Amino acid sequence: MQHGDGHQGNSRRRTAALALAVLVTTATAGCSLLRGPDEFPAPQRTTASTAPATPEADPSASAEARRIAESASPRTPTAVPTEAAAPDPTVSPIPVGSVLSEADVVTPKGSVRFHYRVVVGADGTPTAQWSSFASTLPVPVATTFLETPPSVGDGITWHGVGDTTLGGGPGAAAAPASTALDPGRADPSWLGAIVVYSAAASAGPDLPVEIGPGKVLAVQPVRWSVPARTTNVHPVDGGARPNATGKSSSDSSTDGAPTAYRIASEDLIGSVAARFGLSVKDLVWLNPDVTVYGDQQYLYEDTVLNLDPYRR
Repeated sequence: MQHGDGHQGNSRRRTAALALAVLVTTATAGCSLLRGPDEFPAPQRTTASTAPATPEADPSASAEARRIAESASPRTPTAVPTEAAAPDPTVSPIPVGSVLSEADVVTPKGSVRFHYRVVVGADGTPTAQWSSFASTLPVPVATTFLETPPSVGDGITWHGVGDTTLGGGPGAAAAPASTALDPGRADPSWLGAIVVYSAAASAGPDLPVEIGPGKVLAVQPVRWSVPARTTNVHPVDGGARPNATGKSSSDSSTDGAPTAYRIASEDLIGSVAARFGLSVKDLVWLNPDVTVYGDQQYLYEDTVLNLDPYRR
């Protein structure tokens, strides 16, 4: 009996221990089930709904990239429909045969001399007529008109308007009787000086430096006599505004009216025209070579627009 009782006691103890283990396990599991998601967040699987979102492209960056791509394909500006009734821009012509300037040119040492006369040709283009050329220099001599004059002894860096080899020196061709100054511009008075320079082909060992290739031999101011003209284009700077924030200048204007405008970033042709009280048609007339890009007609930054109707 004692053996049997002992066996039954051991059985009861095992049963009790098993029951206690089940109870502890159940209690632990119950506590786990009662915890909120903030306490024990379940591991997340990468799915279409839980995968990290791809950052959206910056709309402004996309617009800038599109503008850069469009800028490679410039096009001719178009006027807005509301300008259809605007009058065409005009400026009165200079009468054919008008003498705009005339003078003798002599280098400081008297080694080169000639006469020039600027006359308006039949097509309205100012033409320089050359005569009485004489030179004692051993090199060919050329002349040109420049807006900003260099100094005697400088090397010429831009050959200006009406660049012409007049003659002199071995092998020099005979000078033409006349040279068109600036086709497309009727008024050349923006050109401030006539410059004489050496047209030597190369600097030989026996050639003095002062008459080497491109060396300026003489600089003489030009006195212009241009008849009064009229126009219906009168730009007035109304001040910077959105899409027209560049700088205007009036350096060559006697009445203070703006004569040029440097395009800033984001400038639109319509906004720039409005800033100066002009139509897009006026601005294109003043700048026949201007181009734009994009649907909104962006202008190219740092381009300088002409605003002077007498210089178109």
